[in-house]
Amino acid sequence: MLPGKMKTIEMREFGKADVLGIGTRDLPELRSTEILIRVIAAGVNGPDLVQRRGHYPPPAGASDLLGLEVSGEVVAVGGDVSNWAVGDRVCALTNGGGYAEYVAVNATHCLPIPVHISDIDAAGLCETYFTVWSNLFFQQTKTENDLLLVHGGAGGIGSTAIQLGKNLGMRVYTTCANAENCSYVKGLGAERCINYKEEDFVDIVRKAGGANLILDIIGGDYIARNIKAASPDARIVQLAFNAGSKVEINLMPIMLKRLIYTGSTLRSRPESFKTAVAADLVKTVWPMFEQKKLFAQTHKVFPFEQASQAHSMMEAAQHRGKILLSPTAC
Repeated sequence: MLPGKMKTIEMREFGKADVLGIGTRDLPELRSTEILIRVIAAGVNGPDLVQRRGHYPPPAGASDLLGLEVSGEVVAVGGDVSNWAVGDRVCALTNGGGYAEYVAVNATHCLPIPVHISDIDAAGLCETYFTVWSNLFFQQTKTENDLLLVHGGAGGIGSTAIQLGKNLGMRVYTTCANAENCSYVKGLGAERCINYKEEDFVDIVRKAGGANLILDIIGGDYIARNIKAASPDARIVQLAFNAGSKVEINLMPIMLKRLIYTGSTLRSRPESFKTAVAADLVKTVWPMFEQKKLFAQTHKVFPFEQASQAHSMMEAAQHRGKILLSPTAC
């Protein structure tokens, strides 16, 4: 028997991390194409922080609660769902609502928890793997020995991109803030870690022949520097702008090098696109977990009651890998 109410993490208002607190709501209503998941854990991601500040409103029809990925147990199934059953353990990409004890999710955006991954650790997989795979590798030509430059390698997006790039045969360079983070990313498969406080990634990458693919979450002055570091015919993918999105740059090198400069936000993509990415992940990427080529990267699990501390840790970039929230953690 399901309860009538559930514990949630609510925002009193837009603002700093301390606006987060515990609340109570009715369980979400289940559409025919959805499954209801009892949440074991939920991932903390950059878009959660941006939404909390008031700059990333949920799309129409989505929950106003934060939380874009969860792991948990299926407790109810919509009438049009045939591929999941009550009792299944899943991880899922949500459209919001993950910061709660229960969440309703499009059934085609759910994946089985990979072999060798715990139920809790699985909560940190979907947002980063959907994001990195769809932007860097999905329906793209994958060339072994290409140089992939990943900025912010120690975070959730970065640690995912490094592992995927390495397992696809790429040479992976990454930028980090200190020696400890550099040691961590080398353990994930990075060939070269660049301490951006002491070294110039542009010079280092250009001496290595230039980057064929660049993943950037920084923005600001990195935008022009990425163009300098790119090889001819390279692709630059922008996923966030931690240092700002308004810059003045010379576009001539984009034309001369035939560069592709692109980016996206996952949440606004069509449901059918996310369904296609989910299917490709199960087919292409999930077997790498079974083969122990990929590993979950959980930094810390906070109880729901400490959501503000979890957000503060992420904003201070004090983590390596993923920060998770759990309604049952103590």
